Amino acid sequence: MSVFDLLMEYINEGRIKLDPSRHAMRTTYHDPCNYGRKSMKAFGVAYYEEGREITQQCCPEFKDMEPRGESNYCCGAGGGAWAMPFAPERVFYGRIKARQIQETGAELVIAPCHNCRDQMMKSLNQEYDLGIEVKYLWELVADCLVLPGQDQEEAVAVAADE
Repeated sequence: MSVFDLLMEYINEGRIKLDPSRHAMRTTYHDPCNYGRKSMKAFGVAYYEEGREITQQCCPEFKDMEPRGESNYCCGAGGGAWAMPFAPERVFYGRIKARQIQETGAELVIAPCHNCRDQMMKSLNQEYDLGIEVKYLWELVADCLVLPGQDQEEAVAVAADE
């Protein structure tokens, strides 16, 4: 079971409650190669829509990148490039992803893959002056959780105090 399957199950069964007011800014979702094309090849399952559905339940101002899903562009950190000493090449290949992000007008990018997150947050954000925040999918869900015994108004008040 993947984190996508688990989060979708918890949301669909009502086991967790989300407060979308925590992330009112324009948000977009990045399709990682590892959870899409590579996952399909290795496991016969590609995760494209699940991450979007979860993100949209947490972020009311969602704007998708184009192209998306299987046709979405790599961020430039794939294949272990993030860990390799090829920063100029990685940034060069990530220029298309940077343009995609800019075209959405997003302030927040959701990236389930650690390589993608680091590339967008630590390389593309600086090199292309994107001015974005980048979060993991599960980090986004954790930020939006309404805890048992806590109503949404109380959750918003707690978030405002943080």
